[in-house]
Amino acid sequence: MSKVWVVVRREFMERVRSKWFIVSTVLGPVLMVAFIAVPIIMASRGTGERTVAVLDASSGGFGERLTEQLDQAPLLRASRVPVPVGRLEEAADSLAELVGFRALHGFVIVTDAAVEDGKLEYRGSNVTSIADMSLLRGLLEDAVFAERLSRAGVDPSVVRRARIPLEFTTLKITGARTTRASGAGSFMLAYVIWFLLYMGILLYGANVMGAVVDEKTSRIVELLVSSLRPFELLAGKILGVGSVGLLQFGIWVGFAMLALEQRDMIARLLGQPGLGAAGSFPEVPLSTAVVFLVYFLLGYFLYAAMFAAVGAMTGSEAEARQAANAVVMVLVLPSLLMIGILNDPAGSLAVALSLIPFTSPIATPVRWAAGEVPPDELVASLVLLLLGLWGVIWVAGRIYRIGILAYGKRPGIRELVRWVTAG
Repeated sequence: MSKVWVVVRREFMERVRSKWFIVSTVLGPVLMVAFIAVPIIMASRGTGERTVAVLDASSGGFGERLTEQLDQAPLLRASRVPVPVGRLEEAADSLAELVGFRALHGFVIVTDAAVEDGKLEYRGSNVTSIADMSLLRGLLEDAVFAERLSRAGVDPSVVRRARIPLEFTTLKITGARTTRASGAGSFMLAYVIWFLLYMGILLYGANVMGAVVDEKTSRIVELLVSSLRPFELLAGKILGVGSVGLLQFGIWVGFAMLALEQRDMIARLLGQPGLGAAGSFPEVPLSTAVVFLVYFLLGYFLYAAMFAAVGAMTGSEAEARQAANAVVMVLVLPSLLMIGILNDPAGSLAVALSLIPFTSPIATPVRWAAGEVPPDELVASLVLLLLGLWGVIWVAGRIYRIGILAYGKRPGIRELVRWVTAG
């Protein structure tokens, strides 16, 4: 066992002293601050005044009333261009030239179909801005709605006064207790947990593979196995790289907690009075933190063993990356189905993914954060994950002991089976 800890210490110190560790450790908090700062900066930046034209081919004066409503909106200046229906496309081409010369941001084409069927068309230089298009769409919908009410003999102002903004609050129930976690907060927490698990397992598992490939191609491993058993070397690498991951995660979590506590001060430094609702982050219960840590460690050990086996059976870094695609695809599977887990944490898809050892390291913590995992399902998930981990480590160890000293052509399926079944 002492030889394993020698390898653990070597792997840990070698990576902690590397430039990659220093850069990535510093870059993580920088990205965290950016996640807080960028929305504030983007929210404080106005889009500026936008000029639009209403290409009016409608009857009944709707185009005039629409132009007045658009012109009264903040940061929006509208002008009406009346045109007969037969010359609509010709006039549209002329306005498109003005948009091309940046004399106009865009124009709305209005016909009688706008009131009858709700059909409106906007052509502009920027139609990808979600905020601008949402604002314009809302203004147009309100104008068409008011016009239809007026034509039906209903006073739009009466309907407008009757409409009130709805405050819809969602709170998560865990067990029989209503928590303070909102639906949006639970979604955010689940998303953050997914991101940390996926990136952590992928990055540190790939580091194990890289270390195996480096030692194999440089022939250093031939010296190491003369004093260590291959399984001791494999265990030391996995534990050493995993301890680096835990250290880095601990630094990131500590900085994240500090940044969240001081988010109002950060907002003031950026010229904002405070973050308000945009800066809120859901409370992280101790149980969630424990589930996250347990599944991160078990998931890391599972995939690190698989990556190590890939590194041992390949002869170069390029071959290793190519062969590792199969492992990455298995890891990506729960990420592709994450929306299904969040939409129905108790559904059959979420339950199945939390019981399969290769998907449970990500699926179960995400499901735990989004909803509620019954105790029997959590125990079953852990038992199956431990059994899967034992099986993967056994297979990976059999491949590693032979592959680490094998050179030349990458082994096929039959040869890998012989490696695993060899006595």
